[in-house]
Amino acid sequence: MIIGFDAKRAFANHTGLGNYSRYVINNLSLYCPGHSYQLYTPGDICRPDLTKIRQADNIGVYLPRGLNRFVPSAWRTKFILNDLAANDVELYHGLSNELPVGLKKAGIRSVVTVHDLIFLRYPGYYPLIDRKIYLKKMKYACLEADHIVTVSECTRRDVISFFGVDPQKVSIIYQGCDASFYSPVEDDKIREVRKKYELPETFILNVGTMEARKNLLLAVKAMLHIDSDIHLVAVGKETDYTLQLREFIAQHHLDLRVHLLTCVPLEDLPAIYQSSLLFVYPSFYEGFGIPIIEALYSGIPVIAATGSCLQEAGGAHSIYVGPEDEAALADAVKKIISGDTLRETMISEGKKYVSRFDDQLLAQQMIQLYHRVLVQ
Repeated sequence: MIIGFDAKRAFANHTGLGNYSRYVINNLSLYCPGHSYQLYTPGDICRPDLTKIRQADNIGVYLPRGLNRFVPSAWRTKFILNDLAANDVELYHGLSNELPVGLKKAGIRSVVTVHDLIFLRYPGYYPLIDRKIYLKKMKYACLEADHIVTVSECTRRDVISFFGVDPQKVSIIYQGCDASFYSPVEDDKIREVRKKYELPETFILNVGTMEARKNLLLAVKAMLHIDSDIHLVAVGKETDYTLQLREFIAQHHLDLRVHLLTCVPLEDLPAIYQSSLLFVYPSFYEGFGIPIIEALYSGIPVIAATGSCLQEAGGAHSIYVGPEDEAALADAVKKIISGDTLRETMISEGKKYVSRFDDQLLAQQMIQLYHRVLVQ
């Protein structure tokens, strides 16, 4: 098969949609090598985590040419069809919620991945103009695509409910995490990372953008009910919400117990995970929850929030609390800390559960879906 991908996010985004795009492309290239994978991006940005993509024999990278270089958004939305036809692309996969206009007329089969519909579930988190753009692009893609991939059952239900598509047209194919989380980190690396970030001896970990939806403030509030020798380390990009966090931390004299880390490179994250006591993820709503997968692979217990898809990521042996219940979160932390048997069970069962997010298994599921779409 000759498969084209919307690779804008793979080249331009550091997290989220970018991670997913790189994950799918690298996985298919490695585990399903007998196909041609063509990446279409309006801007080819040199980044270290694209090394595998650039070196693979079965991957090609295509940028807009001629006048299209001056209108990259128009190229990505419509004029890309000329390049897809010239390169004999049989199937095009929109990896980030959207598709070019006119694929059906051009005779090119299509798949779109929808990551979440949070902008419809929780519109208050998004500016009006963004919601209108997201809705227009996503609704078109869902109605026009030959098949839709979602990264969770929760998002699958949302797609069917909001856009009225045939349930048979929507499949769940999960996303795994970076391979660096799969193995124990060497002791020297852990010591280096602990020293670099001045990590406390015993700490709870949270990883994710520091924004209101991800609800880090709940974990900060829970610290008021947890023994003072336990710290909280949060790793992620700062937003305006971080000011609210810092104000609460200062007002409640938690400055020495809550540590907000930004600009942490991927290569340091596995050591931070494996140095932590447990992982908390109290997000109000997610499309999936990759940090939970990273935590389970890292061999630490997980406490997450109810209300979206986090149970799919964490499995039956993680603990789930209401996203507004700081006391329940604190009690869950204390329960894990005080019970060695519980902690050991959560770790061992978590490692069993996370095997369903195996890279090769997910790559095979995706390539089988492409085959079905081409013959339907």
